[in-house]
Amino acid sequence: MEVKGGKKGNPRIDLTPMVDLGFLLLTFFIMTTTMSKPKAMEIQMPFKDDKIPKEEQSKVKNDEALTVLLSKDHRVYYYHGIGDDPENPPEVEYTYFSNEDGIRDVLIEKKKTVNDLISQGVLDADDKVTVLIKPDATSTTDDLINILDEMTINAIPVYAVVDITPVDLDFIKSPESGNSGAAAE
Repeated sequence: MEVKGGKKGNPRIDLTPMVDLGFLLLTFFIMTTTMSKPKAMEIQMPFKDDKIPKEEQSKVKNDEALTVLLSKDHRVYYYHGIGDDPENPPEVEYTYFSNEDGIRDVLIEKKKTVNDLISQGVLDADDKVTVLIKPDATSTTDDLINILDEMTINAIPVYAVVDITPVDLDFIKSPESGNSGAAAE
């Protein structure tokens, strides 16, 4: 007995619908994903007020000012005031970005001092803590970012990054030469 039938061919799989499915999935994922948004630091630029006389526009009172000098090895030098009186140079101290006795504690203490002076009537009610940040050429970008973060964390209302003066460089160099052992702590 002989079985008559057709010759069975090899099964063939058509992949054309798979390509369509791939493009549909690709389109779906592209449309539904969100791209990461770039993170940028918000910088507030000063505004120009024509009502204020020119000689009064950039005045910072010594009682409300704190000058921060950024130096090498993540050292942060600071003094109260703006240090513009050559007869009475400021007392320069230094600290680090540490959790205890760091620059954050200095900023908190300065805010308390300014608030006390406002409540005593020494400063006007609209006076605010003003921090002048002066990075040295030996400081790192990380240090500048860290001090700007401290301004945000401590809600310091007015701060500016300004060029360091030769007098400020002398303030940094004299403690660095005398405190080389103390700075290693």
